[in-house]
Amino acid sequence: MKARKGDRLVTHGRVVGEHDRIVEVVEVLGPDGSPPFKVRAENGHESIVSPGPDTEVEPHSKRK
Repeated sequence: MKARKGDRLVTHGRVVGEHDRIVEVVEVLGPDGSPPFKVRAENGHESIVSPGPDTEVEPHSKRK
């Protein structure tokens, strides 16, 4: 998985009724756009993540 600052990570809910978790990449900590990523949630909370297979990257350039 590769991401850039400004991209969003969308982690899909694993059970029925669980919403997707969407965070924005604020810093790429791995080499060449690889994890881990420093991310910020909508509520302002920041954390370091290494996304799993249930996560996809939404490029900043594709957002409306």
